[in-house]
Amino acid sequence: MTDTDKKDRQHPIKVYVSATEREEIERRTGGVKMPPSTLMRSLALGFEPRSAFDKDAIGALIKLHADQGRLGGLLKLWLTEKKGEGTNASEVRSVLRQIESLQMELARIVMAEKKRL
Repeated sequence: MTDTDKKDRQHPIKVYVSATEREEIERRTGGVKMPPSTLMRSLALGFEPRSAFDKDAIGALIKLHADQGRLGGLLKLWLTEKKGEGTNASEVRSVLRQIESLQMELARIVMAEKKRL
């Protein structure tokens, strides 16, 4: 596509849709971060859009995964140490609360993305 093609967009094609269809089209355009008209034109011309899965959400999931790995490692270390040489029970409870909190945050992010897509 040339710059001239982009500038010469003066020829509309009307597409009649129901209210439900319009809502669905608009919902789907959020998943690829394109206006409905751009998405429909692109699809009609053979473009296959990639999902615009929220990069911030993916980054947050990666961080949560790493945090849980570190917390699990600390818990494993405590459980494998000889009695009296490991971390005290209150610290383990604190780690378990952090793991639970991270799991809830992870579930919240996943559910929010599921609704968005």
